[in-house]
Amino acid sequence: MKFIDENYLLNDETARRLYSYAKQMPIIDYHCHLSPKEIYEDRRFNNISELWLGSDHYKWRLMRSAGIEERYITGDASDKEKFLAWAKTLSLAIGNPLFEWSHLELKNYFGFDGVLDESTAEEVWKLTSEKLKEVSARSLIRSSNVKVICTTDDVTDDLWYHKEMAKEDLGFKVCPTWRPDRVLYIERSDWDVCIGQLEDLSGKHIESFKDLLSVLDERIEYFAQAGCKGADQGLPHIPCETYTEEELETLFRERREGKTLNEKQIDQFRMALLCHMMREYHRRGWVAQIHYGVIRNNCTYLMKIFGPDAGGDNIGLSGSIDSLAGFLDELDRTDELPKLILYSLDPNDNTAIDTVIASFQRGPTRSRIQHGSAWWFSDNYDGMRDQMRSLASQGYLAGFVGMLTDSRSFISYARHEYFRRVLCGLLAEYVNAGRFPNDEQKLKKIVEDISYYNVKEYFGF
Repeated sequence: MKFIDENYLLNDETARRLYSYAKQMPIIDYHCHLSPKEIYEDRRFNNISELWLGSDHYKWRLMRSAGIEERYITGDASDKEKFLAWAKTLSLAIGNPLFEWSHLELKNYFGFDGVLDESTAEEVWKLTSEKLKEVSARSLIRSSNVKVICTTDDVTDDLWYHKEMAKEDLGFKVCPTWRPDRVLYIERSDWDVCIGQLEDLSGKHIESFKDLLSVLDERIEYFAQAGCKGADQGLPHIPCETYTEEELETLFRERREGKTLNEKQIDQFRMALLCHMMREYHRRGWVAQIHYGVIRNNCTYLMKIFGPDAGGDNIGLSGSIDSLAGFLDELDRTDELPKLILYSLDPNDNTAIDTVIASFQRGPTRSRIQHGSAWWFSDNYDGMRDQMRSLASQGYLAGFVGMLTDSRSFISYARHEYFRRVLCGLLAEYVNAGRFPNDEQKLKKIVEDISYYNVKEYFGF
């Protein structure tokens, strides 16, 4: 079998036929970390290192594993030296999804059909440098057939770039996403800074937990006016802790006085704040997303030389599945549970998540509670298949909202092709094993829905 040809990951005629439907579908990137500023300014890139290596901690981790010195990763080496170091790393990275993603990107965006290694690095550097003179952030998005991009935006963002882009005919939409992490992490040192910024924006003193909720409600309305249709929360685990109003006000006052809260108080605060916001999302018809089960910034060395998001993160304990069920029930019992996409970084949670969300599905929304696409360290061939097989066996794969990039790169849309190929290969296995009829119309609908139509309907784009 050839390396990444038209039949890549499509091992039989059934898979290839299904992919012929998937590859035609547009992309809705409903969760990413692209910069609204760079989209607005239509950023251009001088070379492939700027595009590939500038902020991609996936690649940085692999380079460190291959023995590359930090100077050639996040240090003061030239862009070309960093690219050459990446080519050396990639040449032997068998089995790592970065090997396949990188070559998909070279093929799709630069027309390079070869293999990137030390012998071809100079050729690829020259080819990509020439091609990049002709493209920009917006043209890369358009050429990827992207219809909607949902960025990730802090609660204090003024959303100026989004508002300005809304006045233009870009050929695609750019929507903000409410991201309240800095408020939820009450134990962190920058929490006070965030509260101060919220006070400046609102013109109000935040002296109580009730004050905080009032200001956040105003900010949510501000985001809604700018076209926001969803929220995303990143948590260590799903909180499920009982509380009283008196306890909330006490812990809020203590934290404002500089006292250290205990774990119970932290979870009480998160539970109360999260439930309040979830009810507001439900009222507005927003989609909520929760990413959890990660331990961040573990390596003191990386924090010292670079700071956060350097690649020093790993899978953490995602907490009790009872907490997830209790959290959902707290909202569902009053019919205030919004459309919700759940992502645990721990792949061992797959079946448990699928059994929990099946308990809280309710029409008329199809798959109201979603098990999100395999995330971060599971964002690969095995991880994607495991997540979808679990969802299929415990729930309703046909209602799945599918792939997202979760990326800062303007060419990571190749991951959608990767996902769609994996999807079609998996569906073909069900058909070829006699587990689902070889019904062209039904299979076509499943493929097109998961690739595009489900997420379009789910968010209301």
